[in-house]
Amino acid sequence: MASHGNDAARDTYESKVPPFYYRPTFSDCQLLREQWIRAKYERQEFTHPDKQEPYSAGYREGFLWKRGRDNGQFLSRKFVLTEREGSLKYFNRNDAKEPKAVMKIEHLNATFQPAKIGHPHGLQVTYLKDNSTRNIFVYHEDGKEIVDWFNALRAARFHYLQVAFPGASDADLVPKLSRNYLKEGYMEKTGPKQTEGFRKRWFTMDDRRLMYFKDPLGLPGLCPQDAFARGEVFIGSRESGYTVLDGLPPSTQGHHWPHGITIVTPERRFLLACETEPEQRAWVEAFRKVVDRPMLPQEYAVEAHFKHKP
Repeated sequence: MASHGNDAARDTYESKVPPFYYRPTFSDCQLLREQWIRAKYERQEFTHPDKQEPYSAGYREGFLWKRGRDNGQFLSRKFVLTEREGSLKYFNRNDAKEPKAVMKIEHLNATFQPAKIGHPHGLQVTYLKDNSTRNIFVYHEDGKEIVDWFNALRAARFHYLQVAFPGASDADLVPKLSRNYLKEGYMEKTGPKQTEGFRKRWFTMDDRRLMYFKDPLGLPGLCPQDAFARGEVFIGSRESGYTVLDGLPPSTQGHHWPHGITIVTPERRFLLACETEPEQRAWVEAFRKVVDRPMLPQEYAVEAHFKHKP
């Protein structure tokens, strides 16, 4: 850099970055930033495309530590990613012929969550099963390995979207490869009749899906549904009858936390409460960003499914 300058160094060391490869920002976790630097300067992956095979080949298999649903322990599991089948699979035993789960690339998202998972290389993979959101939590001791998995998943989604949207540019597709959650944290909620007491739940805002869980990693051991979100709320646009209000209706009782939020949908009102005013403001801002954004055509189909959920 001293001899050539920053721009010239970038032109050299980033000359062949694949469009799907994640370029971290200052707000990303340390692992992503470190591995970007190592890939660029130490391994020179973006000047020698043959070094990109671990995440560019369209097929990847290996072992990751996966958090168990029943006891919360991390166990070694075999994972197979295949673009040809459009899926990520994992197997409970090395010799198993049938996978324990099949995650379709079409609906898959991956995001690093080191604090939540309790490991600096922790990756959260989210997918849909029977149109309900399910999470798995994995890590690898080797930082390069888990980042290669992350970028292999992004590559698979990129190639899927290229086929699904043949006229779209790379710039249109890249933002759809993976996404960080708009907001996460604890809030209190009450049920649809708004007569029962409020209960503390962990909420995750994933685009237009607001999901809640017993705790950040899901509650192990009680029932098979614990791997899924306990509930989901679709948040549409203002033009479609959705809005977010500060506070709760005056007659509301049973909440321990004082800072309320009311989400108004065409069907009902959802009452939530935050522990602190800054948390309430942050949640309201996240909700309003979604509500103020016009809905895409495919989002109306998602909304229709939520309306017909039992």
